[in-house]
Amino acid sequence: MAPESDVRMPLTAHLEELRWRIVRSFLAISVAFGICYWCAEGLFALLIRPLAALRPGQAVVIGTGVTEAFFTKLKVSAIAALFAASPVIFFQSWRFIAPGLYESEKRTALPFAIVATVFFLMGATFCYTLVFPVGFRFFLDEYASIDVAPQIRISEYLSFAARMLLAFGATFELPVVTFFLARLGLVTHRTLIGMGRYAIVVIFIVAAVLTPGPDVASQLLMAAPLLVLYGISIVVAYMVARSKPAAVAAPDADPS
Repeated sequence: MAPESDVRMPLTAHLEELRWRIVRSFLAISVAFGICYWCAEGLFALLIRPLAALRPGQAVVIGTGVTEAFFTKLKVSAIAALFAASPVIFFQSWRFIAPGLYESEKRTALPFAIVATVFFLMGATFCYTLVFPVGFRFFLDEYASIDVAPQIRISEYLSFAARMLLAFGATFELPVVTFFLARLGLVTHRTLIGMGRYAIVVIFIVAAVLTPGPDVASQLLMAAPLLVLYGISIVVAYMVARSKPAAVAAPDADPS
């Protein structure tokens, strides 16, 4: 069966659909924010644990403003709410593009939301459990090398942590992005295989940049999941290519 996009929707209908998808996503984030704010203290303790565990008592997190503690709770709640509501956000994103998909693809909305969420959370977890300890250890060692006691502002720590968590969560969405690019015919598994040698170089450069420490072991640990993600992306592109002939041939089989 052909995509619904063969039946043209007016621009106003697309904008209305987009508006409601954004509203539903915002409502999910708002509900998650309310729940996360209720336990913001515990979430903040969890977020700061990778730093506090490395140098107990040496790395002091400070607040320098009257309202900084209050806004810290708001920021922590917002970060946690974004991750908690990510399944709804991915689901609404899929439903928005569903009219341009084949019937068999539309039924994968829930699996897509689950897979996208899993990869997103995997990226954030990888950052939290591996990148944070390696990075913070390096930066604290730099303080020790000049005999300075680090006092880190809450707002600066939260901004750094949020950027890193979101960046790694987005990076781990590579297979999901590859699916859409392959679906649009912009990339194929052969293209990805042919670019493999260049991708490996880029991955190791990214790993070297994201890993503050100079040791090779840390850079290899950073590069390993990115290489795996690239391999998964090749498989995803191959599966999309295999499914296309059957999907395209379906309209020809229908004489109407």
